Order: sequence, then structure tokens, then C-alpha cells
Amino acid sequence: MRPTFRVFAWRVAITSVALCLAVAARANVLPNRGAIASAHPLASEAGVEILEHGGNAFDAAVAVSAALGVVEPYGSGLGGGVFFLLHRASDEHDIMIDGREVAPGAAHEEMYLDGDGNPVPGASLNGPLAAGIPGLPAALVHLAENYGRLPLSESLQPAIRYAEEGFPAYQWHLSRVEQRAHIMNDTALEVFLPTGNLPSEGSLIRQPDLGETLRALASEGRDGFYRGVVAQKLLDGAQSDGGVWSAKDLADYRIIEREPLVGTYKEVTIVSAPPPSAGGVGLINMFNMLTGFDLPGADRVTRTHLLVEIMRRAFRDRTQYLGDPDFIDIPLAMLLHPFYAAGQRANLRIDQATPSTSLQGIQPANTANGNQTSHFSVLDMDGNIVAATQSINFSYGSGYMAPGTGVLLNNEMDDFSKKPGVSNGYQLLSSAANSIQPGKRMLSSMTPTILKTDDGVAILGSPGGSQIITMVFLAGVAWIEGADAMEMASRPRFHHQYFPDRILFETASLSTDEQVHLESMGHTLTPNRRTGGNGNLQIVTWDRRTGSVEAASDPRGIGEPRFFEP
Repeated sequence: MRPTFRVFAWRVAITSVALCLAVAARANVLPNRGAIASAHPLASEAGVEILEHGGNAFDAAVAVSAALGVVEPYGSGLGGGVFFLLHRASDEHDIMIDGREVAPGAAHEEMYLDGDGNPVPGASLNGPLAAGIPGLPAALVHLAENYGRLPLSESLQPAIRYAEEGFPAYQWHLSRVEQRAHIMNDTALEVFLPTGNLPSEGSLIRQPDLGETLRALASEGRDGFYRGVVAQKLLDGAQSDGGVWSAKDLADYRIIEREPLVGTYKEVTIVSAPPPSAGGVGLINMFNMLTGFDLPGADRVTRTHLLVEIMRRAFRDRTQYLGDPDFIDIPLAMLLHPFYAAGQRANLRIDQATPSTSLQGIQPANTANGNQTSHFSVLDMDGNIVAATQSINFSYGSGYMAPGTGVLLNNEMDDFSKKPGVSNGYQLLSSAANSIQPGKRMLSSMTPTILKTDDGVAILGSPGGSQIITMVFLAGVAWIEGADAMEMASRPRFHHQYFPDRILFETASLSTDEQVHLESMGHTLTPNRRTGGNGNLQIVTWDRRTGSVEAASDPRGIGEPRFFEP
């Protein structure tokens, strides 16, 4: 017997409701476990410890960030800065905490130039004159007080323990100490070379002064670092050894909450860091350019060529337009618009490289890549997210440890443009938009990023200096094409940054025949000779259809993910 119209309509209504509920349920499947991916196992364990104590992703991020500053002292620490990119699940709120360093009040455009107007070698890299006012401590306080569940004093306990009880020396740390010992002051050498010789692998590295500084921050909040005893020790050290910090510089430091940049590529929403990071602008611009090409249908040589040409154009814009948005007007609407990307594609030939000298923009007046900086990714079981990248710039920053504090000062002042057309330590060019001014934040390549679709989320970022942006881009492309977290982290990489006009590549990324073919198209290729390659991606993925959570630490590093499964 045929169903009546009323029965048919009722069945349709029930089916529609069921489908809607299924879609809603799929979109709201919570993570089946918490996950932390960081550059050191002890830092990942610190985050899980705080989740086990009832903290959320933001409390865990405080713990991981502070712990990294202890156990990975060459990459970050209280003497540096950070970008915390946050997603709060309760109200779907995305925000970035800008804890970037700022130039001291006595800084000026010619502070690293000699009488002839030429850069003084090493002046912006070594010693306290190279250091901006740190932002990481203020960012930790702000994150705990405004987004966490636990008091700052509890979330800092793992880092305090690692500093006071010590952590085992490991090869990555020891090799970097050996490379950078010549620029360290006596206080730093007493910590990292206590006998005057390189410690043996596995021996404990203790940092009691850093433990005391962490305790001051834990008990007094920002005043425990930016005022009082710790602040005075920082000032005494910096000022006695050529720095220009003042008590007002420290007391006046403020973090800034900034709206993240949001773009789209196909069905993917890209949430990334705004200026003073160049990362989000470059990432969204590159994906906008990519929409004009059939990447899955391209052969490997054409694919590499297209991605390189896209990188070249994005870095040209970095050079020309970007800096601290509180000091300059940045044409963000133009740079992020699909029409602008279409214009960038107009002079991109599918069969030939575009010489960087042919693109309008800053050109080098003269012509180092790094793995100093640290990234971690956090997801809790409520769906709260942190993508955080923090840095002191080069390994062990300026090499200067303020006596009595355990704090290594950054050398982020090198990220400013000392002179238009003169590259920095990462061979990056920048314009007057990134010139040195008191209180200004230097342009950064740090690119903490969250990728979202209806079905999933990827949380990612990396160290790597100028290569950070392209590493996040390539990992994002891989995820969109179906790669899991480990494949994203381990896939071979290549990089182009406008100048030097070359493809820097890991040898596994291009066969000999592919290299020859790219060279015939006009590309210059330079193998990355760095042991293990470059970068240290830390990735967490969440399948919102099933709730499944995966995480991966870059096999190029020593990091290991950890999971929270109550």
C-alpha cells in the first residue's frame, strides 16, 4: 500500500531532522583526548601534568612555554618574546596574544651603523645592545589570568622544577653550546660550561638563578620580572655591558591582544598571526595565489616551480610593506585580497623562473638560516586550542645572561631593518617600514596557525627563521591534500624568500633530474647542508567527525608529542 502524502511528509521531516542532528553531532564531536606537540619531551610532559591537574589548554600552554625556556635554552626563554594564537571553544573566540619584544626607549635608526653609515658587524647580534625588551613573561601572566583555570604559580611549577633540579644535557643542546660559546658572557658560560669544558651527554644542567626568577614571576606576576629585584638585576647587567635598557622600558612593557588574520582556500579557513608577524599575511597571500593553479594535476617539477614562484612574490611583499602596525599603515586589505593575488599571478610563467630583480620592490644593497625559536601546539578535550611560537632569535639569543637572573637576553633587534637594502642574519631584506624606533616591535616570521574545515582542525607552526612561513605553507598544503600529522611534519622541504634568489632545498625534496629541470627553467638551487634539515614543526590534528586526535613532532628534532587521556 502506498503511503499517504501526510505519512510521506512526516517521513521526510523525520529524515531531515535526523540529517541535521547528524551534521550537528559531526560538527560537535569533542576531542577524544588532549594533545601537546612540542620540541622537547619534558616540555610536552609539563603540559600534560597541568591538564591532569585540571588546567585547560591555556594553562598547559603556560607550562609548556616556560618549560621550553628551561630545557631548550637555545630556542626561547623569559628573555625573549612569543605569539600565542588562541581558540576558545566556549564562544568560538580567536585571538592572538602579541608578546613580541619592543625596542628600548634609547633605540634609534643608526644605533648599529658606523660613522660611514655601514652596519657594525655583530652589533645587532651579540651582547645586551642587541636585545629588545622581553615580552614572554608578560604574555605568560596575561594568558594565565585571562584564559586559564589555574593560578600562574601552579602552571609554572614544572619549569621551576626543571630549572632547579636540572635536565639531562642532550646532543642538540651541546652542539649549539659549542657553536655559540664564543659569544657568551661569563655568567652564561658558568651555566652551560660549568667546568670550562663541554658537559657530557646526560649530565644535569641546573639553572638555580632561572629557578628563582621563575619563582618571582609565579608569586608576584608581571612585577616579579618587570619591576623589583629581578628587573634591577636585568638593568644592572645590561647597562654595565653596553645595553641601553631603562627601568621605564621594563615597567612600560605591555602585551597586545590582536585579531588574527583569517583567509580561505577552497573549503579551508586559515587563521594565522597578524603583523608584527609577517607570517599570516604571507601564508594567506600564498594560498590566494595558489587558487589560480591546478596543483594536484601538476607534475613534480611544475608543482615545485609554482610553489617557489608563489613564495618569491609573498616574500617580496614582506620586504616592501610589513612592520609594526602600531607605527605604520599596512595595506592589509590589498595584500589579502584575491584580486591582488590574481595580479601577482599575472607575470608568473608556468615554464620559466621570474628573476627577483625583475619584481618591483626593495633590492639588496649586499648579499644564515636558523633553527632557533620554538613552536608548540596544544588541544584540550573541550576543543580549546593554542598555537604558540616563541623565540630569542639566534641560538642562545645575544649570548648575554644577566648576572643573578638566569635569563638569556634575546638578539631580536637584528630583525629590524638597520638600513634599507641591508639583510639581517637570516638574509631577509626589509624596508623603512621595519626601521628601528623606540617602543616599536620588530617584524617577525613566526607563524602560529590554525587550519579549519567542517571536518577537521590542524594546529601547527615551526622555528626556522625566514623559512618558518614556507614550512607552514607546505605543511598546510599537505594537510589539505590529505596528509596526516606525521606526514606533514616529515615531508621534505624547499624554500624561496625573494632574496637571495635561490631555492634552498632538502635533498630528499628534489631528485637529480628534477633539479636539472628546474635549473633549465632559470632557477638557482642550493642544497640545505644543515644536519637533519631545517625546521621543527609541531602539529596536532583533530578529526571533528570522529573526535580522533593525532599529534606529531618533526623527526628532524628531538621533540615528542604527549597525550592526556583521563
